[in-house]
Amino acid sequence: MKDTEKRVDDEAPEAVAEEAGAVNDDAAAEVEADEPVAEQDTEQDAGDEAVSERADESAEEPAAEAAEEIEDAIAADLDKARTEAALYLDDLRRLQADFDNYRKRTLREQTARSASASQALVARLLPVLDNFELAVSAAEQSRDFDRMLKGVEMVLGALREVLEGEGLVKIEAEGKPFDPERHEAVIAVEQEDAEPGTILDIVRAGYELGGKVLRPAMVKVAK
Repeated sequence: MKDTEKRVDDEAPEAVAEEAGAVNDDAAAEVEADEPVAEQDTEQDAGDEAVSERADESAEEPAAEAAEEIEDAIAADLDKARTEAALYLDDLRRLQADFDNYRKRTLREQTARSASASQALVARLLPVLDNFELAVSAAEQSRDFDRMLKGVEMVLGALREVLEGEGLVKIEAEGKPFDPERHEAVIAVEQEDAEPGTILDIVRAGYELGGKVLRPAMVKVAK
């Protein structure tokens, strides 16, 4: 009986030691099991950072491409605007040259027309000049006043005909109301049978040319 108890007493510490060892082994196993989980979390964080960096790079690439496309578009528009401006400048220069040529041509034509009109008028006045010369020559030879007067009247009629043909019109004045646009009063006289402002006499004849007053008539006016 004592031997049995002794064996039980001897075996008890060993059993306790074994149980303690088993507990330590389980704790170590748990520690080893926890270590891979920590390493796995670290690797996952690194992977997330890599994915975030790739996402940022992917987002930056389209933005850079868009900015480059905008710059290319602006450069193309600028080149187009410069080309159009150069074309407009060329057109303006051609237009200015055409206008200068037109102005010069118009001036030459006006000068030519004026010269032609003057030549035509002078050509029509030459016969009047010839008649004047004949009248003076006849008066010097004959000393006949009546013939000289008749010759002068003929020349005067021819001169009037030429000038009237050019559009010259004598301004009517005597007995007409005074018109400051067509008449020029040089003297005012009292006359009982005349209304004030009536033209009494013509001092110098006035003329119109083409409907415009070429020279106002100098007149005497009743006051």
